[in-house]
Amino acid sequence: MVAREEDPNLFRLGAAVRVSPSPEGDLSDPGREGPGAGCPGGPRRGSRPRVRAAAPRKEPRTPLHAVPAAAAADPESVSRSGGGPGCGGGSGGRCRGGQRRSMWRSRWDAGILKAEALALLPCGLGMAFSQSHVMAARRHQHSRLIIEVDEYSSNPTQAFTFYNINQGRFQPPHVQMVDPVPHDAPKPPGYTRFVCVSDTHSRTDPIQMPYGDVLIHAGDFTELGLPSEVKKFNEWLGSLPYEYKIVIAGNHELTFDQEFMADLIKQDFYYFPSVSKLKPENYENVQSLLTNCIYLQDSEVTVRGFRIYGSPWQPWFYGWGFNLPRGQALLEKWNLIPEGVDILITHGPPLGFLDWVPKKMQRVGCVELLNTVQRRVQPRLHVFGHIHEGYGVMADGTTTYVNASVCTVNYQPVNPPIVIDLPTPRNS
Repeated sequence: MVAREEDPNLFRLGAAVRVSPSPEGDLSDPGREGPGAGCPGGPRRGSRPRVRAAAPRKEPRTPLHAVPAAAAADPESVSRSGGGPGCGGGSGGRCRGGQRRSMWRSRWDAGILKAEALALLPCGLGMAFSQSHVMAARRHQHSRLIIEVDEYSSNPTQAFTFYNINQGRFQPPHVQMVDPVPHDAPKPPGYTRFVCVSDTHSRTDPIQMPYGDVLIHAGDFTELGLPSEVKKFNEWLGSLPYEYKIVIAGNHELTFDQEFMADLIKQDFYYFPSVSKLKPENYENVQSLLTNCIYLQDSEVTVRGFRIYGSPWQPWFYGWGFNLPRGQALLEKWNLIPEGVDILITHGPPLGFLDWVPKKMQRVGCVELLNTVQRRVQPRLHVFGHIHEGYGVMADGTTTYVNASVCTVNYQPVNPPIVIDLPTPRNS
């Protein structure tokens, strides 16, 4: 996967991160119960470069240069010949528009100019084609893309190092941090304001909730998923003025994972005594206690024209709820995410985006989730939590990534909600 260029349409204004329309832990749990681990957490330290405000740019109308027929048959010939279309040749030649030959090869790697994509274009190989044709070919190819288990799936830190060195996949300018901003800026006309939180762990009283249209909670709203905790959380949701409230479970919502509970009550040695003592009739319909929100579990809802999909799964994490082994088991869950989703909510992060655990010096994000997000689904917004240290916002030019963990590694609810403004779809 070739890293994308920075999207000039990403900018921030006032109190929120705004995305304009596009052309197309310490791993130990300080909790009272458990096998010794819960969600890593903690504030992200250090200064971050700010993203300068920039007005949206119109889609360029200048046609790209056509690719020679020989190049269509052999993309490597572009590199071997000493230059791409419009280049002067030689070892140091540059393509027109200041692009190096490597840029043309990167387009091959991304599948933008492959022969099968060009076959969709009405202009043929020997003619110039517009950017809209390229985007149509790209969408067609993404719809056919099948994600496979990554060779570095079991070692996310190694995967991050490999892809960063060999592909520059997580480097500026196409990947940038976006500073959180105040909540009191006015919402621009025609936009929907999303308020994102995660990992509140039954500590909602101190949280100052900003104005918004849609609340997104990315899981871990309780400590153990006890019915009493769920009822308290539901009461808090009922006190909030948002038009829509969308919630998924996290690894701490033990009672929401029916398979986990079935195994737990069979054990002679109880990791979670207070949960293990629950009778099935007390937790089998625990989701029904959430009457003041839309609960998503491998499911989708459309709100204000936005297609929103939620999934609670994450890589195995000390035997908590919704844990699956890295690799094929998790990939099967990510394969359920439909294409065309505007907003993706998962409890855990993708590899390389707000998933760093400083105390362990490890990346803990999911490689298959990253590949699914960047190569196939490409949502406008991806909201998650789980890694308390990773609180913040990043963007790769296509997707805005939000780690909305409210609690720190010490389970102190000090991180404010993150606000995202997205242009409301015209058909809403």
